[in-house]
Amino acid sequence: MRGWYKRPMDLAILTVAHLALAPVWLVLWSVIPLLIWLEDRGPVFYGQPRAGRARAASAKADGEATTFSYLKFRTMIVDADKVGPVWTADDDPRVTRVGRFLRRTAMDELPGLLSIWRGHMSLVGPRALPLAEQRMLEEQIPGFSDRLRVTPGLTGLSQVYNPEDENNLKLELDRRYAETMSPWLDVKLIFLSVINTLLARWDTRSAKQGAPDP
Repeated sequence: MRGWYKRPMDLAILTVAHLALAPVWLVLWSVIPLLIWLEDRGPVFYGQPRAGRARAASAKADGEATTFSYLKFRTMIVDADKVGPVWTADDDPRVTRVGRFLRRTAMDELPGLLSIWRGHMSLVGPRALPLAEQRMLEEQIPGFSDRLRVTPGLTGLSQVYNPEDENNLKLELDRRYAETMSPWLDVKLIFLSVINTLLARWDTRSAKQGAPDP
């Protein structure tokens, strides 16, 4: 079983990181919510149903994805889906000033660590897409459900090497990860992801198809 190491590795990394960097976590969990609230006095968090790892094929569900509630820091104005286009594009007026910084550093995904503690996600794996977006892409791209053969993650091959978030390339890279996953590959992707965060290299997409992701 190729992914035998993932759950123990996730818990070990999270435990060590939180113990070693406790002051940093305290600052992040205090300052980020305060900045979000001060900008527009709106909600700090945004919850959304996401597609998890596919269930084993059965008579009732042939590989249908599980679902879970994913929490992140809000990066758009309140009710963004009611006041703007469906796609998130360059200079999108719905993205707040704080939200723009959070997206570039991926700090808006920090609450997603709770999903890893709960076992719904891993540190490394295919991105857990909003449920509506996953289902839409499954209808448009043959075999798109294959990417959820493994547990989704905060970072992964597609997140690191597909900065434009192109959907066909996403499927190709997620399939490749499922076939080649290893502790060493996970460590490499986590390292590259930390570098992207420190240098604010995330979310460089010119446009993102799908439902608004506040």
